[in-house]
Amino acid sequence: MGSKRLLSHRELEVYQMAFDAAMEIFKQSKTFPVEEKYSLTDQIRRSSRSVCANLAEAWRKRRYEAAFISKLSDCEAEAAETQTWLEFCVKCDYLNAETARKLYKTYNQILAKLVNMINNTSDWILPSRKKR
Repeated sequence: MGSKRLLSHRELEVYQMAFDAAMEIFKQSKTFPVEEKYSLTDQIRRSSRSVCANLAEAWRKRRYEAAFISKLSDCEAEAAETQTWLEFCVKCDYLNAETARKLYKTYNQILAKLVNMINNTSDWILPSRKKR
């Protein structure tokens, strides 16, 4: 597993899943009421996109284990926040339960992959460069 010859964060399965989920949330949120534009709509779009942005940052911080883990932890937090907003979307009747359930399940899978990366940092951290 690990970072075997991956050249970019875009090649990570977890990134692809998070990006696709964020795009689905964007699509679905286009139908939310106008009064939610600067609250729920903005919040769920922001948190879902933030999972991807933090993954990109984590990828670039692989030289430093603590920084890598920190950014992955930020990803976890944003994914969990997105799940919370999904619950609000259903309770407010902005999103049907089946669509929300699928997205919620996807975020559970994303979270599992993030935890796996955190628990197996040696598979991901770049070897340190030795100065001559």
